[in-house]
Amino acid sequence: MDAITAHRSSALLTDRYELTMLQAALRSGAAHRRSVFEVFTRRLPNGRRYGVLAGTGRVLDAVEAFRFTTPQLDWLADERVVDEDTLRFLADYRFTGDIHGYPEGEVYFPGSPVLTVEGSFAEAVILETVILSILNYDSAIAAAASRMSSAAGERPVIEMGARRAHELAAVSAARAAYVAGFSATSDLEAGYTYGIPTRGTAAHAFTLVHDTERDAFTAQIDSMGRGTTLLVDTYDLTEAVSTAVEVAGPGLGAVRIDSGDLTLLAHRVRRQLDELGAHDTRILVTSDLDEYAIAALAAAPVDGYGVGTQLVTGSGHPTCAMVYKLVARASGPDGELTPVAKRSAGGKTSIGGRKWAARRPDADGVAEAEVVGTGPMPAELEPHLLQVPLVSKGEVVGREPLEAARERHLRARAALPLSATQLSRGEPVIATELHGLTPERSL
Repeated sequence: MDAITAHRSSALLTDRYELTMLQAALRSGAAHRRSVFEVFTRRLPNGRRYGVLAGTGRVLDAVEAFRFTTPQLDWLADERVVDEDTLRFLADYRFTGDIHGYPEGEVYFPGSPVLTVEGSFAEAVILETVILSILNYDSAIAAAASRMSSAAGERPVIEMGARRAHELAAVSAARAAYVAGFSATSDLEAGYTYGIPTRGTAAHAFTLVHDTERDAFTAQIDSMGRGTTLLVDTYDLTEAVSTAVEVAGPGLGAVRIDSGDLTLLAHRVRRQLDELGAHDTRILVTSDLDEYAIAALAAAPVDGYGVGTQLVTGSGHPTCAMVYKLVARASGPDGELTPVAKRSAGGKTSIGGRKWAARRPDADGVAEAEVVGTGPMPAELEPHLLQVPLVSKGEVVGREPLEAARERHLRARAALPLSATQLSRGEPVIATELHGLTPERSL
């Protein structure tokens, strides 16, 4: 269970109109119609070549925890949000439907049906807000993290943005970053809740509270051992590196640089460390890095990165613009599904009908198209089906270790064309093809 839902119901992590729609649908009788909702995005953030789905495990936790407690129901009654009949429905609410979707860590493209929720209209509609709030944020962070970890290559990247985000968002961001290739986090709640490796040693305040830099380094090494990481740019960088090696010896684990021209300073520090015999001492850099700064440091003698602000804000794109749309409904609880779709102007049209999705590879096994369709799937695409069962008749069946999502992302990213990891602006790296849909209903 994640940090947000571990100690309380997720039922009020929603918008008021979800419950007022429910009330009106109960009165009209439409609440019990079998319905299918899909989560997708119409476009990727400007310049992004692929999206990364993250937060699926947290969605499953939230669906399980979507139970209205007596105090919540009392509050809804006191605030006159809904009527007595609706309150009675909510008191017994349990999601008993099915959820399918892309497995966590998978990449996605415009129109990809990353999550499909099927149940009665009443059961499914009130999950909209909590599902979107999780997937939009987590996937935005994962997309940024994927670009950063790709730019870093084999060098590890540590998430350290807890002080730049809401305290619970920071935990979610650490989780999403780990799915997308980060190696560790500074956030202890994320480590405790999700088993993510944690890292961290000392800040500038630790050096400043001691009488001398040497005293600070000595205290840290005495406490944490010679394998620790010393922050060396509180005062004079060259003097600090010299002092660090004098105190720790050539077996010092690492030094961290947190300001200045990181490329220039990394070269200077590497040369100095080597001259002092500390050939295996690593150099870690921080200081408001993003994927472009990491890429610019590719030729520098840097051994790892720490990323904070740019990670937890999605590196300029803090949401994925995912939507939760009704795409099919029946005339009753068990009737035949009929496609439905919004048809408004302004680029917000959607496609009716339950979708399947497959990623077609070329002869070399590299992805060449995201194929989305309704009706029967062509037999040649069946081995490449993307959706998996997540919830069956209200029971979670798709929960998995976070490591599985992490490994899946690395495989999915590796199967994209090489241009997917270029940081230059461009269109989605593969096109979304529509199967069995007319051009006027295109995405």
